[in-house]
Amino acid sequence: MAGHTSGGDQGGLIVGINVTPMVDIVLVLLIIFIVTAKIIVTPAVEMDLPEASTAGEVQVVLSVIVPERGATLVDGDPIAGDDELVTRAAAVRARSPQVRAVIHADGEVPHRRVIATIDALQRGGVYRVAFATLSPAPGPAAQEATP
Repeated sequence: MAGHTSGGDQGGLIVGINVTPMVDIVLVLLIIFIVTAKIIVTPAVEMDLPEASTAGEVQVVLSVIVPERGATLVDGDPIAGDDELVTRAAAVRARSPQVRAVIHADGEVPHRRVIATIDALQRGGVYRVAFATLSPAPGPAAQEATP
């Protein structure tokens, strides 16, 4: 039974209550609240969201295309090397301090070349860099991959 009765009869007063199940439930709820609070407070992904622009402002985006073969293109124009990318990035940064760069790198480009491009942009003063991606085309290969 949940408690002890005084004497041997069944109709007596309960002199003790078993609180162990209540403590177990309270501890489980406490653990759930702690875990939930940690998830709510900690953001899943840090994001650098752009601020809303007014009607007079236009956000400047520096497009950098890194193909598998050939020269790197900045806003559609081929450049000779990383030094020219630094110069172009610094010139765009001087005109618009909130410039962002979007790197369109081919999937076969070595990681080293993409990192060198990011480094050249940072030397030019452009620290906000994003990567462009394409959605997979709905073809037979994409349909086979989906379960």
